[in-house]
Amino acid sequence: MKNTKIRIDTNFQIGKVDSRIFGGFIEHMGRAIYEGVYDPKSDYADEDGFRTDVMAALKSLNIPIVRYPGGNFASGYNWMDGVGPRDERPVVREFAWQSIEPNTFGTDEFIKLCSKMGWLPMVTVNLGTGTPEMARNWVEYTNCPEGTKFSDIRKMNGNEEPFGINLWCLGNEMDGPWQ
Repeated sequence: MKNTKIRIDTNFQIGKVDSRIFGGFIEHMGRAIYEGVYDPKSDYADEDGFRTDVMAALKSLNIPIVRYPGGNFASGYNWMDGVGPRDERPVVREFAWQSIEPNTFGTDEFIKLCSKMGWLPMVTVNLGTGTPEMARNWVEYTNCPEGTKFSDIRKMNGNEEPFGINLWCLGNEMDGPWQ
């Protein structure tokens, strides 16, 4: 085996690295969201159900941008299941992890979490079981002012102003027989 030497010159810069490269994602898998960052029953929960201890740990990482929903979960997610009054959201079997998804954390909660954490939100549309129309409707829900079907639903859900999401992912981890 040949030896290799690496020399690092910290005074030589090619260009600035976009801080978004140091982003993350949150996925409805295991305890990442439920009992993780979102747990209204926790002693550490704030008024919105977010765990302050988990948020403090995440704050220390200086994450600039977070993608939602992350991972293989995105390829079976119907975003409409995760908006509206929490007690009216459907409980469904989630395809990727075969877990029960209560949909108590969805778009509005993600945007609120991003606001609290100072994260730039990035949203992943479902290209597994989803349709182009579902993706278009989600963009309308998050980004259009009042006067359209889905922007008016956002307003009814307590969010007067559009969220202004500028970064969208087209699918993620297309891995599963359901897609």
